[in-house]
Amino acid sequence: MSQPNIAFSTLAQQDDLSLSNQLSLNLWYDIDHPSLVAENAPQPPTYVLLFGFQLGMQVANLIQQLQQWSGQVSAVCRFEADSDLPPAFVFVVHGGMPELAQQLKQYGADNGVQCAALVNPPKLSEPGLLVMDMDSTAITIECIDEIARLGGVYEEVAAVTAQAMAGKLEFSASLRQRVAKLTGIPLDLVTELQSQLPLMPGIEQVCEVLKQHNWHLAIASGGFVPFAAQVQRLLDLDRIHANELDDDGQVLVGTVSGKIVDAEEKARFLCAYRDELGLAKAQTLAIGDGANDLPMLHQAGLGVAVHGKAKVVAEAPAAITAGSLAQLLYFLTIPAR
Repeated sequence: MSQPNIAFSTLAQQDDLSLSNQLSLNLWYDIDHPSLVAENAPQPPTYVLLFGFQLGMQVANLIQQLQQWSGQVSAVCRFEADSDLPPAFVFVVHGGMPELAQQLKQYGADNGVQCAALVNPPKLSEPGLLVMDMDSTAITIECIDEIARLGGVYEEVAAVTAQAMAGKLEFSASLRQRVAKLTGIPLDLVTELQSQLPLMPGIEQVCEVLKQHNWHLAIASGGFVPFAAQVQRLLDLDRIHANELDDDGQVLVGTVSGKIVDAEEKARFLCAYRDELGLAKAQTLAIGDGANDLPMLHQAGLGVAVHGKAKVVAEAPAAITAGSLAQLLYFLTIPAR
């Protein structure tokens, strides 16, 4: 059965509420536009995703902007990723990459919305792999900073953490520098912090949905094993990869053991686990907030910066800059054409 058509003029003149009343959920509409030309090459289309709350007139504005950038917007769909999330819009665009991805990031920042350009995005309906950073990604805190707070050295450690996550310091050296300042902190304080980890809003929902669809879930963290193990229990994760924080049975001794899980090690872990599971690259998703997550984000089929530092948002393939991490489901549930 052929897809219904909708006139470009109709899309360009209406706000989100009007479009929501006209476009049926999960149904693609071909766009009639005088400047649109037929596809000549069998290249995979780019899906431009517009999502979040209170989109207002941004649907019409973005359509017009896409026409100026690429000249090839051929279809639109309004879809619902989850009953707890508002409907999102996705457009089929031909051409414009890779400039389009950066243009959309700037458009989102300028207009207070979230949008992304996706080519061959992962599918929730097929088995896949999610690898996530832990600190400030799966949980809302940086564990090393909170341990430092317990030991009265928060300001010194947090300043170094901020520089490392922004990509201004080499990660392994900065980690050893920060861990050294934790010497003498009692283990019972660390255990108390471990039992009170605050999960990032929406991550439980994402993990639950992914597990229902035969996805594997893992943490690759520059943080520490005790905290990653607690997050594993809370989210029913399949695997964790993090640093070993040394102690003498009573207090921390200011060192870490083994190979440090830095940026390159995170990326290596993702690729190795993907290959072990026999998954295609396209069915892998990585999320993180810090500069040490960027190699992992680029090795995944789709890498998403979540509440990331400015460098990470700028360089990651896609980003969630506001709201619940449940919005990750938008990236995985774009309806088939």
